[in-house]
Amino acid sequence: MELKTIFMTFFLITTLISFAYPSLGQEDVDDEPLVKSGPEMDAVEVISPASQEYNMYMLENLPPKFTTYLENCMDKMGPIFRRCNEDLIEEILTKKPVSRECCMKVVKAGKECYMEIRKLMFRFYQLKRFASQVSIRTNDVWDRCSAEVENSSSSPR
Repeated sequence: MELKTIFMTFFLITTLISFAYPSLGQEDVDDEPLVKSGPEMDAVEVISPASQEYNMYMLENLPPKFTTYLENCMDKMGPIFRRCNEDLIEEILTKKPVSRECCMKVVKAGKECYMEIRKLMFRFYQLKRFASQVSIRTNDVWDRCSAEVENSSSSPR
């Protein structure tokens, strides 16, 4: 009888602790990349005819004001936007840091522009499967870039 009481007490305490600290029983996967660099990342970027149709339909159905806003955001980054955009997606998915130049352009455009463009990018067919997993990483990339730009502008030359 006493063994049963001890077991029940242990089970009750373990259950209460797991409810209070649910992360204790989970592996920390935030530090692992969602995609590996190289062939796996290349496969993510492939666009099929069906996904192209999906992407075009999605873009055509964006509100005109929002489309104009996004175009202005892209213009703020200048001609380097396309390359930086691809690099930013790669950093979010693989944790491969973007260049300082891209960070400077991102910070120049502003956080709101950066976040809205990222939301749009992860609505595209080939990236939407990651949409629920990237919000923290998107913020982490912004924080890293803004800190890097801030540190470079405040350091003596």
